[in-house]
Amino acid sequence: MADTPARPAVPARRAALAAIAVLFLALNLRPAASSIGPVLAEIQDGLDMSAAAAGVLGALPGFGFAVFGAMAVTLAIRIGLNSAIAVGAFAAAVGLVARAVVGDVAVFIGLSLLAFAGVAVGNVLIPAFIKRHFPNRLPLMTSVYSTGLALGASIPAALAIPLAGTLPGQWRGSIGLWGVTAALACIPWVVLALVEQRRRLPGQRAVTGSMWGMLRSRKACALAVFFGVQSSQAYIQFAWIAQIYRDSGLAPSMAGVLGATIAAFGIPTGFLMPWMVGRYSDLRVLVVLLGALLSAGYLGLWLAPTTLPWLWAVFLGMAGAAFPLAIALITIHTRDPRVTTRVSGFTQSMGYLMAAVGPFLVGWLFDLGGNWNLPLGLLVLVGLLMAGSGLIAAGPGYVDDELPQQG
Repeated sequence: MADTPARPAVPARRAALAAIAVLFLALNLRPAASSIGPVLAEIQDGLDMSAAAAGVLGALPGFGFAVFGAMAVTLAIRIGLNSAIAVGAFAAAVGLVARAVVGDVAVFIGLSLLAFAGVAVGNVLIPAFIKRHFPNRLPLMTSVYSTGLALGASIPAALAIPLAGTLPGQWRGSIGLWGVTAALACIPWVVLALVEQRRRLPGQRAVTGSMWGMLRSRKACALAVFFGVQSSQAYIQFAWIAQIYRDSGLAPSMAGVLGATIAAFGIPTGFLMPWMVGRYSDLRVLVVLLGALLSAGYLGLWLAPTTLPWLWAVFLGMAGAAFPLAIALITIHTRDPRVTTRVSGFTQSMGYLMAAVGPFLVGWLFDLGGNWNLPLGLLVLVGLLMAGSGLIAAGPGYVDDELPQQG
């Protein structure tokens, strides 16, 4: 944006390496979670995993992203931004590869948690990395990042069953493949970390201050709520949307297609949202529209699920544009990359905690009422919360200006 301070240009070769590193890591930040669901039944059989343990496994991404995302800022303070991301990428790769070969349920869950811890570091620190290395190309690189995340979520889910039928080890090969790709994604980050350490002065810190200082910023708090609402919707839809359609009378195959339709909107919106954020300084009308689409989609599912099932899926898919929008807002509405890191850590830690609670809350309300009326009624209202928080998060201004000045 026009009043963002200019920064020295990153050398072209290093900028190219940084762009490749962002894309490679983005593609590998979601398979840890998305590759499991389609072969969960086979994993349960293979490991003799109980339903309770499977429930814990399903809850790990949200809780892991929240807890370890909060630690990412401290890690970046201690060893540097690039080095912290490299450590996170390595942890994700080790967890993904190792869990594919173990035979104990507790060890499998523990290694999954290690993978999610590494992913959490990337989730939090990549927006700050983009802010530091591409200050003049924020919309473009945020689009690359958001689209990579969407592809990394959808491709492993789509290929999980076919890979289990062709690779050695069946389900083990299916989930282990993404550990290999994650290991390859580590390579450019190791190079960038080495460059960072050579250029870093003794005692120099890449990030300063605690992310909890963001509680003093009205815009940062609104960003956290906005991110949390949209993130909880994604996990609720992963867990329940197909079942809602099935319980309304649609065939399981159709319910699966409609769920995939919702997820597929993440690819085009990953391109579009960062561009819109870069082009328009005030996006309050857009966040109100996204909140309205979210409420309308759930209202349709509640009152007429089989009348226009595709339309409700399209509404919910379009409302999912709130995710790339939230990521873009973190970089656009901060000036200093150090503030970007803290805002990202605060926003995503709070957001993924909400994401972990969301599916449990929906399931509890379903059990309480015996049908989908209570959950869907609540979800209709959640669209209002997303719009309300988005009005503050997407309005003009910077988080930096709401924080106490540091010497």
